[in-house]
Amino acid sequence: MAPIIFHIDVNSAYLSWTAVEQLKNGAAVDLREIPAIIGGDQKSRHGVVLAKSPAAKRYGIRTGEPVANAFRKCPNLVMYPPNHKMYREKSRRLMEYLRTFTKEIEQVSVDECYMDFTGIAGRWNSPVDGAVEIKDGIKERFGFTVNIGISTNKLLAKMASDFEKPDRIHTLYPEEIKEKMWPLPIGELYMAGKSSVEVLKKLEINTIGDLAQSDLKLIMLHLKSHGKMLWEFANGIGTSIVQSEPDEAKGIGNSTTLSEDAATMEEIRPVFERLAQSVGGRLKKAGKKAGMVSMEIKYYDFRTVSHQIQLDKPSNDPEVLKETACSLFLEVWSGEPVRLLGIRTSKLTDEAAPEQLSIFDIEIPKEPDEKHKRLKKAMDELNERFGEGAVMKASLMPKKPHNK
Repeated sequence: MAPIIFHIDVNSAYLSWTAVEQLKNGAAVDLREIPAIIGGDQKSRHGVVLAKSPAAKRYGIRTGEPVANAFRKCPNLVMYPPNHKMYREKSRRLMEYLRTFTKEIEQVSVDECYMDFTGIAGRWNSPVDGAVEIKDGIKERFGFTVNIGISTNKLLAKMASDFEKPDRIHTLYPEEIKEKMWPLPIGELYMAGKSSVEVLKKLEINTIGDLAQSDLKLIMLHLKSHGKMLWEFANGIGTSIVQSEPDEAKGIGNSTTLSEDAATMEEIRPVFERLAQSVGGRLKKAGKKAGMVSMEIKYYDFRTVSHQIQLDKPSNDPEVLKETACSLFLEVWSGEPVRLLGIRTSKLTDEAAPEQLSIFDIEIPKEPDEKHKRLKKAMDELNERFGEGAVMKASLMPKKPHNK
């Protein structure tokens, strides 16, 4: 039997949950029925639109745009600040309810999850019937709506749930890809970030179908391993494994929440450099090198994306970690403001373990010469003695504001 995977996504979660809470407390107006947004004061770090009502969308208001822009488009717009404590409670209760159907639930953000429906499919005449019961049960029990995408793997289920909203169920089985997915703009493909889309459009690849029917070698020439992944996604190739329990952490990593949301590579690159210095130092202290590097982004609205790659050669060199993280970031970054960045390493090996050389070693970032190795060793020893950050490269020092 082919796997049956559901992707369950709350419609405009922050706004819906706020509306439900207000109605419960006696509000006369449902925010979902008027032009309304969840956002924040322009002086705060939440000065962007986090969620919008269907009526606000009709004014051209987009998630992620500055609140000031939204009010220019719709002067009578109603706005409420986010309440993340309340959102977490709504999310917890939703997941508890879904687990009454099956424990095979993988929560991927506060408002979305995957469900492996395969083992319980026999209870209904069809997967759609099961999805209807779940969707309607959520609406009746909690007062908000969800979209459910159904397919044989997580990728296609995710793509299906993003079709027409709200309160809908969509299928995207492999035999439906050409009709339902291939006509979509390339920017709607899962994990197709802003820079990747720009590269693909230069190659005259404008739809998901264009990519699916392209020469894989050409795509990899321009986008390397990320291009292969996008090509596979365009052809509906993805995993069906729902990870109901998180994998045990077996690596070394670090992440940081930014004091202000970052929106340019000029702001983001120094953050990755500091993280790489920290992670590289911890790897060296543990006598380890990493074979796998992963990069994590948390956007302004708390959506999280991660991307990883296996190194050609295990390393604990901060320069290698930084450049790898920056490359991974650019492959998936949507261009939206970023709140948190992280680097994690895994597939650790002993630093002294012999390395298998390959003809591709020339492509690996060059190791520092002896002079720079001695300098780095001295810096590491001073930082270990006097505390991390006692000695650092000038490029990593905080910039002082220019006096005008």
